[in-house]
Amino acid sequence: MRNCYQQNSDTSIYCPLTMGSAEEMHGWTVKISTPSVLAVVTVFSMIPGGVLSDMRGTQGLEAQQLAQGSTHLHRRLKRGWIWKQLFVPEEDPIPRVIGQIKSDSDRGEFSIKYILSGEGAGDVFEIDEYSGEIRTLKKLDREEKAFYVLQAQAINRRSNEPEEPQSEFIIKVQDINDNVPQFQNEPYVSSIPEMSPTGTTVAQVTATDADDPMFGNNAKLIYSILQGEPYFSVEPKTGIIVTSWPNMDREAREQYLVVVQVKDMLGLSGGYSSSTTVTVSLTDVNDNGPTFQHHLYAFAIPENAAVGTTVGRIMAEDGDIGINARMTYSLNDDLEESFTFIIKTDPVTQEGVVLLAKPLDYETKRRFVMAAEAVNDHVDTRFLTLEEFRDRTTLKIVVEDVDEPPVFLSPVYEWKVPENAAVGIVVGSVSARDTDTVNNPIRYSIDKRSDTTRAFKIDPNNGTITVARALDRETANWHNVTVEAKERTQNHLSSSVVVFIKVLDINDNVPRLARDYQPYICEGTQAGELIQLLSAVDPDDPVEGHHFYFSMVPEKHINPNFTIRDNQDNTAGIVARRSTFTRKDRTQYLLPVVVADSGSPALSSTSTLTISVCSCQPAGHCPTGGVEALALSMGVSLQTLLGILVCLVTLIVMSVLMLMVRRHRRKQQEGQEVEVKELELPEAVSQKVLYYGEPGGGGADLDFCQPVVPLRHHPRRRRERRLRREDVRASIRMSLRESHLIGPEDEVFRQFILDRLAEADQDPCVPPFDCLRTYAYEGSGSPTGSLSSLESSTSEIVLEQPVCNPRPLVRLTPWHGGGEEDTVF
Repeated sequence: MRNCYQQNSDTSIYCPLTMGSAEEMHGWTVKISTPSVLAVVTVFSMIPGGVLSDMRGTQGLEAQQLAQGSTHLHRRLKRGWIWKQLFVPEEDPIPRVIGQIKSDSDRGEFSIKYILSGEGAGDVFEIDEYSGEIRTLKKLDREEKAFYVLQAQAINRRSNEPEEPQSEFIIKVQDINDNVPQFQNEPYVSSIPEMSPTGTTVAQVTATDADDPMFGNNAKLIYSILQGEPYFSVEPKTGIIVTSWPNMDREAREQYLVVVQVKDMLGLSGGYSSSTTVTVSLTDVNDNGPTFQHHLYAFAIPENAAVGTTVGRIMAEDGDIGINARMTYSLNDDLEESFTFIIKTDPVTQEGVVLLAKPLDYETKRRFVMAAEAVNDHVDTRFLTLEEFRDRTTLKIVVEDVDEPPVFLSPVYEWKVPENAAVGIVVGSVSARDTDTVNNPIRYSIDKRSDTTRAFKIDPNNGTITVARALDRETANWHNVTVEAKERTQNHLSSSVVVFIKVLDINDNVPRLARDYQPYICEGTQAGELIQLLSAVDPDDPVEGHHFYFSMVPEKHINPNFTIRDNQDNTAGIVARRSTFTRKDRTQYLLPVVVADSGSPALSSTSTLTISVCSCQPAGHCPTGGVEALALSMGVSLQTLLGILVCLVTLIVMSVLMLMVRRHRRKQQEGQEVEVKELELPEAVSQKVLYYGEPGGGGADLDFCQPVVPLRHHPRRRRERRLRREDVRASIRMSLRESHLIGPEDEVFRQFILDRLAEADQDPCVPPFDCLRTYAYEGSGSPTGSLSSLESSTSEIVLEQPVCNPRPLVRLTPWHGGGEEDTVF
């Protein structure tokens, strides 16, 4: 530890380093320049723990060397040194010297070079390498960096060896009040219930200061209220805002803006300050009851208003909102407690809606007076009593007179009339009246749509309904008639009522068998067997129900074949009296049956049943339809009938087949004629058809033949054949024109025949002709003249219709005579 002192009036502090050795003294003098604003600057120069031991070890080594008589004295190692920390004020824009280091070896000869390294060296701080002065290069900001760690070293300029080991020291930036306090978590919004007591916590504001809280009062804050008094106050140190005014009413003022200021330096002058706004809202509590603005509400409603019609709305004012403003309305009805009206609460507007609950009648009651009450649904007795949460008012409802249609004395009428009632009989009477005070006269009528048969009529003056036509219960047992009552005034208001008229039954219909029975009795039926079960029907509808009686027509002689047995349950059975019923004896029996009812007077009917004798099947079944029934009706067996039917079907089929064959042949003949017409040439050609028999038969016998039916034309060859046919015609015309000039040995005829032969051989669509068409030259030197038309001036070719027996093969002899070769095709 060294003692530092200040020389003269300079602000430098010198800290000499002494070795405490007589042989040699080496030390450092540290000069630290401090500004006048610093009260005390303490510079610590500490020797590392290892240095002292090194010094002791060095002294021991020197003593040992002296004891051994050594003539050379070794130089001791230099001590290391450390500066603890230096201070520099922030925000100082002027570069200034903040300290100086000087080695004991520095004799002012500038042989020592001082070097500074570490944080900010060369940028923020620099050192004079000759004098060791440390100075700032720019202003510092403590909030940006609070301290710098640097290293200093003294180097011998001659040997470039360090005079001392490198020492580390700290330069600390000293804080000044250069930051404004800032509020956190802005904006501030808070709410408290209205009517809160004094001291209720509203919110807490918090501010921070970037200055050093450990140095002076730069970061010590204090809070105060700028706006919001006397309703609110703030704790100076904590920033907690509390109420300072009792019973603040939301209905009077719902929102407050509180401005809070914060200052540093404990609020002293020269400090910084900032402010924030706190929005304080008062939430609603139920501290107000409903209040009607009027003591009397008057409404009017017409007497014909429908049930559920809104009469009017009433409203009780409540200064509260939300759930605290909800209320329920009720009615204390008039003294008669008719409950003609009801009231409901509109959930949206909180109005009381008065509704009509019962029909009105101006002539019965014209005015209603009642009390209406409004009560809060949620009450809070901390603020008001129970009676203060309700209020009453009076309702007056006036019924307005309306011209109404007539009203029937009964909503529905139901009468009965027998179906044999005479025309003009009174069925009943309806009555209606005008309920209005004027009591207009009324006219009655029947709606024609409800009485399409015009069975009734009504007196238009008194409403009496009479029978207009004969009634029939079996046709219509009920009549629903609509009667209309209309005022005889200019408005002609009307109303209607339904009259139900039931037609009572009388016994006016005879009973009949239930259906058209076709009973049969099998051959071999024994006496006493049931043949048919009978039942009856009657359109009438007696009150006690139907009861029918079955019997046979009374005759002089008892029916020996059948009898009727009444079962006393509205059914009867036909029973055989004898056996041995056969179709040979008789095929049918007639049985009259009498059916009578139990009415008054009793009515009856007679039906004659035809009982057939049947050759029943083994199971007792008698065919009633199909082939079997037909055979039985014709009196033949089933096999015989089937044989007849088969024959008829065969004849019909053969007739149809013959007709089809005949039609087919006719079509073929028509087709042949068409083909022949197609093959005919337009010019008449003299044609002879020859038939040549077998060789050696004594010459060729001439015979006529019929044209052969040509084959079906090939569709692709039809056009070619037509073209060839035209060529043939042209060639024949040319030959005929010159035939009277040339002889039979002429090359023209020979080439013509050969061309026709080649055409027939090469054409696959022509039939294998067995008839020969021959074109002959008759000559021109006959004294009698030629019978042929070949020399005619028209040069026409006559085509003769050949007829002959078809032959399988035809030989054609060349024109020049009998040759050795025959042309065959």
